[in-house]
Amino acid sequence: MRGIAALSPSKHFNATPQTNPKTQPIQSNNNHFSPKPNKPSFPSFSTTPSKTPIPIPTPPLVVVGSANADIYVEIERLPKEGETISAAHSQTLAGGKGANQAVCGGKLSYPTYFVGQVGQDAHGKLVTEALEGGGVHLDYVNTVSAAPTGHAVVMLQSDGQNSIIIVGGANMSCWPDCMSDDDLELVRSAGIVLLQREIPDFVNVQVAKAAKTAGVPVILDAGGVDAPIPSELLNFVDILSPNESELARLTGMPTESFEQISRAVIKCHEMVSSETTTNLDHPKCLPESAFLDYCGHILKKKKSLLSTRDVYIQGVKQVLVKLGAKGSALFIEGEEPIKQPIISAPRVLDTTGAGDTFTAAFAVALVEGKSKTECLRFAAAAASLCVQVMGAIPSMPDRKSVLNLLQSL
Repeated sequence: MRGIAALSPSKHFNATPQTNPKTQPIQSNNNHFSPKPNKPSFPSFSTTPSKTPIPIPTPPLVVVGSANADIYVEIERLPKEGETISAAHSQTLAGGKGANQAVCGGKLSYPTYFVGQVGQDAHGKLVTEALEGGGVHLDYVNTVSAAPTGHAVVMLQSDGQNSIIIVGGANMSCWPDCMSDDDLELVRSAGIVLLQREIPDFVNVQVAKAAKTAGVPVILDAGGVDAPIPSELLNFVDILSPNESELARLTGMPTESFEQISRAVIKCHEMVSSETTTNLDHPKCLPESAFLDYCGHILKKKKSLLSTRDVYIQGVKQVLVKLGAKGSALFIEGEEPIKQPIISAPRVLDTTGAGDTFTAAFAVALVEGKSKTECLRFAAAAASLCVQVMGAIPSMPDRKSVLNLLQSL
């Protein structure tokens, strides 16, 4: 994809597989990945210059997803059918699940790249300026002329709760049939990849496949399109992250109590698909040899008599559920759930972007090598700070604020 060179001084992430301290390849969703800590490079004050160590680039957080202009209208309550009400205030701010998560990673001081699309319009400029201001690398952001920048109407009620209507725009159209080699190389060079469902499924499938074959963990935020998640995408996801309502829609099960949520998560664990490579492969998007190697490994583990043209893979083994005011929980198949209560905020001004903040902060902590319990706590602190500020991207907290909050508890 074309880079926006004027907004980013660097051109491309310099991927060096031999030196990047990547996680070990994840061959099956049955395995639980645990990324190795990535130590930042610091200056070396050595009296022997010739022995100064060469800094090793930190594998970045790569977010592939949507970028929107969020049009906020502040109302006392939602209108009834056929009713017209007045808004107290309106403003337009940068947002979109992908852009939100990318800015969160950047503001948490982790090297972050965003892969997405905007239109050649004022909203596109608003979004790219917000991304740049959040410390996100824009080399893989594409500007398209055939569609406007995506936007959303956010109906914000006085208690901070919101309802959102999304117009896809450039997020849902003008994507190439096959992602470019540069885009996929960035994905393969990542420390962790974040996806959402506000861009076409076929794009997410390509990205998830590329990440999986390179041993890069993939987190899929279930927010976005209200439709079943394609099995070929779930096959390449390590952690699925829905909220309560998304979990209910995906499983067709109630999620009002923790017991009900646990049963719904079990259904996610048990999701099974039997696909052929005809269905799984998007033309030319994954080398045949790489895909057959992956299939062969799965078949060997399952001791299946199927040929390598058939794939049998079980559902997602880790489910990170965002529970709103009840906190969050990480479910790992075969283990007890890890619960995290919310970290109460003095006031809740706007919950827009809180889920994106939580997911991205969890991803940053995970790729930095923190334990799952520490990841949940770090993410809860970030989300607590987020809800105290209006807007999605403007509310993303910086690392110092998150650490200060954690230290004060």
